[in-house]
Amino acid sequence: MVSTPVFEAETELFVSVQPSAPDVNDVAQGNTAAQQKVSSYVAVVTSASVLQPVIDELDLGTTVAELADRVTAKSPANSVLIDITVRNTEPAAAKAVANAVAQSLIHVVTDRLEKPASGGPSLVRPEVIQPAVEPTAPATPNLFVDVLLGLVGALGLGIAGALLRQAFDTKVRTTADIVEVTDAPLLGAIGENASFHRQPLVVQADPLSPVAEAFRALRTNVQFIDLDNRTGTFTITSALPGEGKSTTAANLAIAMSENGARVALVDADLRRPRLAGIMGIEGSAGLTDVILGRAELVDVLVPWGRGGLQVLPAGRIPPNPSELLGSFATTKLVEHLAQEFDAVIFDAPPLLPVTDAAVLSRVTGGAVVVAAAEQTGRNQLAAALAALDTIGAATLGIVLSKVPRKRAGTATYGSYHDYREVPPRVEPSIH
Repeated sequence: MVSTPVFEAETELFVSVQPSAPDVNDVAQGNTAAQQKVSSYVAVVTSASVLQPVIDELDLGTTVAELADRVTAKSPANSVLIDITVRNTEPAAAKAVANAVAQSLIHVVTDRLEKPASGGPSLVRPEVIQPAVEPTAPATPNLFVDVLLGLVGALGLGIAGALLRQAFDTKVRTTADIVEVTDAPLLGAIGENASFHRQPLVVQADPLSPVAEAFRALRTNVQFIDLDNRTGTFTITSALPGEGKSTTAANLAIAMSENGARVALVDADLRRPRLAGIMGIEGSAGLTDVILGRAELVDVLVPWGRGGLQVLPAGRIPPNPSELLGSFATTKLVEHLAQEFDAVIFDAPPLLPVTDAAVLSRVTGGAVVVAAAEQTGRNQLAAALAALDTIGAATLGIVLSKVPRKRAGTATYGSYHDYREVPPRVEPSIH
């Protein structure tokens, strides 16, 4: 829209070769000769011999090279026609230059290039059969065509960009990405929640929220897992730190205890324990003390809430967490917890940095792996699951965490706060 309009004027010439004593054969030969010469004349159009006289005649104040950039000559295949097109920002100037170039070409051909050495008129006769006329509309820009091409180009670039992003983006974003990585079932999808850092226990703090309902759906799915030994013990882990495994473990434990189940939540992350802080309890003594025989289990289990949930903090951080979790004492502790509780949830470290979670998953019924949407790479998730498979630990399922609301479907159903109990309306008595 802001570009300068450019006008085009076009003139057409017919080139013939006149035989000295024409007959039918000579006319055919002359036509063939004209076709051969036309291809050369097309190149002559933008030469200095043709354009310099035009510059001098019209006083254009330009150079041959600059004028040649605005002049185009072509000849249709197997013809004796020459089409000359001139572009200019002024329509009248485009017409004048086009006609002048045609006359200059005729002069150069007949008086110089094709003039017989013995004298006399040239046998080659270029003639103007279509003089240039002043254009009434600019050739460029064509706003409709340019906008259409821009839209098509932008659409093509957008599609290409999307395909490239899909090809090079290895992040787990949807459940379809998980299906590409593993055959393990998807146990749940937990929507992102900006308040997790401030209040991670959403099942207790906001029990009617969509995220709390997602944890209850996860609870239902976990209860239907076909555990090999039916002990009700499982390890919650992830591929890398920061994917929400501890928050998932805590909320899942609370959701399970809501149904009256006896639940033990064990902080088995002996490198960076977080459950004591999340649950708001003292964590100086816990799992390590029980495994090492420094404390009895009943003395370090902390009852939490009004249900049947009890929390076993990590205790002091040992120098050898992997060896400690793979010890015979840990196996005996898991067996004891399985007898005392309906469900035992172990929050373990990530799988890729250390082997703790893989070792513990073999002792328990298996691992539930948390993968953060738009954060965990498909190759990282695959490597984490391979670590479990290498030592023979079972992968019970995948939990997709931090799912954006637009993909989690929460916006579709609105807020569960809409279903809070409303006090019954009291109708006025009529006496």
